[in-house]
Amino acid sequence: MNERTLNELNPGEAAHVVTLDPRHPLRRRLLELGFVRGARVSVVRRAPLGDPVEVRVNETELALRVADLRGIRVRA
Repeated sequence: MNERTLNELNPGEAAHVVTLDPRHPLRRRLLELGFVRGARVSVVRRAPLGDPVEVRVNETELALRVADLRGIRVRA
């Protein structure tokens, strides 16, 4: 099981959150939205130019910037 950042997942891929960068500027908000250790996340689709990315965490779908996804480590 390979660990990588959430922005490295392709549409249709799913993984589980391992950690959230403690220096991430949106850390508190992302935790409130459900990006906690063990949460299942998947990439739904990318915008035509690649940014933002629509992700699903638990049953919630969100559009986040690629820069924000780089601070979320996941494992398949």
